[in-house]
Amino acid sequence: MDRLFARLAEKIGPPTCRQIVPNTSIERYKGKLPHQLLEHWSQYGWSGFGKGIFWLVNPKEYECVVDAWLDDTEHSKHDKYHLIARSAFGDMYFWGEKTGASLKITSILSSFVTRTSIYSGEDLDKGFPAFLLSISLDSNDYGDMFEPAYAKLGALAADEMYGFTPAIMLGGPGSLNQLEKVKSVEHLSFLAQLSDLRPYI
Repeated sequence: MDRLFARLAEKIGPPTCRQIVPNTSIERYKGKLPHQLLEHWSQYGWSGFGKGIFWLVNPKEYECVVDAWLDDTEHSKHDKYHLIARSAFGDMYFWGEKTGASLKITSILSSFVTRTSIYSGEDLDKGFPAFLLSISLDSNDYGDMFEPAYAKLGALAADEMYGFTPAIMLGGPGSLNQLEKVKSVEHLSFLAQLSDLRPYI
């Protein structure tokens, strides 16, 4: 594992649930996603880190999620986004083909934050290390619930997340007792229908 991803593993925890990435997926995203990410896919696949609190995912599987959240928003007018990573609780990390790591959505609260990279054009990839090194346990652990959820519900599969039922945006209390294992693509698509996306305050 190269130094950048080794540092992520040191901060978050070692990889888990590795899935081999076919060459067709590497070719599909050349010139669209950072070369360091594609090289990691090629060598180590898509995987979770830290017992599954953070996941590098197959963007193709999440295209419907991107559409559900971003269609008919200002974001879709600014760039072409790909979902490259997510948390166990549905924080979603997007890479824009023109703007890099410029968008994060907290799905359970229907809120987003944006950032502007100092890199652009041919230098856009240079912003990827900063993005990856910004990932922390705290920023992916909603209400310090990951370890209690892991103990109560067990480890997540690659296609699962911890979801609140009822959802917080439907008035759910957002407590440990309301957490369940849910399919990530289906649940994230469902959450997109509950409320308009708004800036995180």
